[in-house]
Amino acid sequence: MTGFMPRFATLLLDLDGTIVDAFTTIHRSYVHILPDFGIPAPSIEQVRRAVGGGLENAMRHFLPEGQIAEAVRRHVAHTDAILLEDVTLMPGALELVRAQHAAGVKLAVFTNKRGDHARRICAHLGLAPFLAGNFGARDTPWLKPQPEFAAHVLDQLGATREGTMLIGDSPFDVKAAHNGGFACWCVATGTHTTEQLKAAQAEAVFPDLFALHAAL
Repeated sequence: MTGFMPRFATLLLDLDGTIVDAFTTIHRSYVHILPDFGIPAPSIEQVRRAVGGGLENAMRHFLPEGQIAEAVRRHVAHTDAILLEDVTLMPGALELVRAQHAAGVKLAVFTNKRGDHARRICAHLGLAPFLAGNFGARDTPWLKPQPEFAAHVLDQLGATREGTMLIGDSPFDVKAAHNGGFACWCVATGTHTTEQLKAAQAEAVFPDLFALHAAL
């Protein structure tokens, strides 16, 4: 890495669909709880289309408002029990994180997944030693794309908007970055297609982390 100058001083990393594949776990929890509410078990594609804006928002794709709180409680409890059984790193994730960390880039997870779950997953998958922070749902009063969440993360990291970029996989990530005043590069490995991510005005869209890493 001699002579290598990082393009960004700080990289914020979305978790699910970006650097971690947890869709099997997420899908299993929906399959487990929705029949209790009289809803047929959803396909994994139905779950993929629902997620991205936090668990409460995703659950509204399946249930009326009056059942959301109880469904979320059951979903979180089941997820907590099976959290590490199926989760895997996205191809290229560890290579990207290691290389950017070695180059002096500050790295942090910025997710709408519950913060305690995000930290357990990152420790389990070997990402934690490379992270300067791990910020998720319930850690603050906010979620992506609220600008207050982005501002809090930058403040905690001592980062500037100009030197920061978010790597994500959804329009929620693009909006979160732009609301926070920084750029967003996306990978089409999660919940949305290349066309949808370009339409959301991501600064760049890549097929996977290997291509994104090469561009960095």
